[in-house]
Amino acid sequence: MKKILVSTALLAGVLSYAGGFRVSLQGVKQLAMAHTSAHAEDASVAFFNPAGMSFIPSKLSIVAGGFGASNKVTFQNLNTLQSTETDNPLGTPIYAAIAYKPLENLSVGFSFSTPFGSTIQWPNDWEGREMVQKLELKSFYFQPMVSVKLAPWLAFGASYIYARGKVDWDKAITQFGGEVNINDEKASGHGYGFGFYFRPEEKLDVSIAYRSPVDMKAKNGTATFKFPSQSIYSLLGLGANGQDGFSATLPLVEEYTIGLTYKITPKWLVSADFNYHGWERYSKLTLDFANAPIGNQADPTVLVAPKNFRNSKTFRLGTQYAFSDMIFGRLGAYYDESPYSDNNFIAETPSFNTYVVTGGVGFKLKQFGVDIAGGYAMPQARDVNNANLGFYGQAKARAFYFGLGLSYNPF
Repeated sequence: MKKILVSTALLAGVLSYAGGFRVSLQGVKQLAMAHTSAHAEDASVAFFNPAGMSFIPSKLSIVAGGFGASNKVTFQNLNTLQSTETDNPLGTPIYAAIAYKPLENLSVGFSFSTPFGSTIQWPNDWEGREMVQKLELKSFYFQPMVSVKLAPWLAFGASYIYARGKVDWDKAITQFGGEVNINDEKASGHGYGFGFYFRPEEKLDVSIAYRSPVDMKAKNGTATFKFPSQSIYSLLGLGANGQDGFSATLPLVEEYTIGLTYKITPKWLVSADFNYHGWERYSKLTLDFANAPIGNQADPTVLVAPKNFRNSKTFRLGTQYAFSDMIFGRLGAYYDESPYSDNNFIAETPSFNTYVVTGGVGFKLKQFGVDIAGGYAMPQARDVNNANLGFYGQAKARAFYFGLGLSYNPF
């Protein structure tokens, strides 16, 4: 079996139109404030920085939440003026976390999240069908973690990341009038994260965190080909069922975050984040099938497409105001860079430079908390000019998010 290096698109996602495949929906409270990270009121801080668990005011904290994410992408060929729009289903990212202090200066926790994953659905006969017709993605991050309070104002935390994923990718093979489905349901990978959380004074929180790359391993993938004539299967060295096996390494990128929260008054706080994403490691897509000769002439089973991603940045600003001890209002805005240029635009992971505005409210009822948030994304139109794929035109997108989160802090 030959090795196949598959696009991170396979396990990444398209909800986040800007920062590559990253889906910034890991906390409802955080989303309402532009998805900023330096908030240690409950266990939702665990995904962003495990060190923040040391500053959660309660000994035990449990959180859970979910989102609805609606998005549409439109591509127009400027020569024919033909316009194509995706028909994507509603995305539903979820998260949950728990943090517990067995000792005064020691906290342990666990975070479950879906930071990558969605579905993009283009018409089967659209002009980019050789790139993608449908791409369904699911990924799950399981993160046990620990935090140690090194001083009253400083904590260090670390987490282990175990990732599982699924991909179901349909694309056309117009040379033979057929299609191929690439499928794997048991891809997995490992990584880690660590961070420092500072509270040098009661008004100021500072969070510095790092999340490592995760190389997803797909060991038992199946590529299923469908052609109009049975003779094509023999020509391509495939069996009667049209199946070909593959293995895969799927690189997901590293992330650096610096965040701070400052309490201007006892009721009003302001938060800011800077994220840096190491997308340069995704430089090309190489498909190497066991038998199917649908690649280049030098090596017919190898299909290589340059991606030329570059590192990207995100800038976030959010605020919260306490109208009372029970009701909190939140607002935010952020700017997310696309990790590739117009010359490298790809339809399976459409990405845009995007402005996002967010808002929400929170309710605190003794030990229980309820948070509601929403976001409206304003992706900037792109002039698509991908000579490698012969893909030219203009791409536009629109998206909005909404979420509901629950928290429980009994003691």
